[in-house]
Amino acid sequence: MAQSALTIDGLSVDFEGFKAVNGVTMTVDDGELRVLLGANGAGKTTLMDLISGKTKSTDGRVYLHDTDITNWEEHKIARAGIGRKFQIPSVFKELTVRRNLEVASCKKPGVFANLRFGFGTDAERNVDEVLELIGLTEEQDRIAAYLSHGQTQWLELGLLITQNPKIILLDEPTAGMTQAETHKTSEIVNNLKGRHTIIVVEHDMAFVREIAERITVLHLGQVLAEGNVEQIENNPKVREAYLGSKGIS
Repeated sequence: MAQSALTIDGLSVDFEGFKAVNGVTMTVDDGELRVLLGANGAGKTTLMDLISGKTKSTDGRVYLHDTDITNWEEHKIARAGIGRKFQIPSVFKELTVRRNLEVASCKKPGVFANLRFGFGTDAERNVDEVLELIGLTEEQDRIAAYLSHGQTQWLELGLLITQNPKIILLDEPTAGMTQAETHKTSEIVNNLKGRHTIIVVEHDMAFVREIAERITVLHLGQVLAEGNVEQIENNPKVREAYLGSKGIS
């Protein structure tokens, strides 16, 4: 039986009488990829904020494996193993792609560590693996400021991966991408399956179809439905609230 990586139990947040997330209960298994779907205002990003500690809940609990991390500070949750990638990438624009990853993978903060003081062979090998995984091996000596939008997004995902989080939260990872970049992003995310537990908030239905294993649909801050692509497409409540007659295309 799969072990639970993340357990959300009756989670709510009340903003002066408005419940942006209202009694959400959800379990995500170790190594699972879960997609959060829902119209604007459904509570998807707020739920990610609650998991990552950016927003404090007013009710319910969040567990990382068996540890209750409810309302911990953001940096403590990050240290415990939850990494989050936002829509707007944050990379070291003046450094090369490789240097970005080397800095991100330094276990010891400080100038000497970041200047390769004690940066060993294993760490170099890890950077090589991440470069290959995010498809930027050929761009490794390029200054990050000159990357395309898609390449910048992949580099930021790489920065997250080098820190080896137990759970990766991806907030609309294909926003602003071309069709080709979106497809490549689906390949990268699919290669991460099993290595990390991944939760993805996404609107691009073609992308969802390429990556989805299990989908949770939120509506007005509550869980409306859960299942695989086919089950969600054929769920009458989901069609009425969100998908319309088109389904996931």
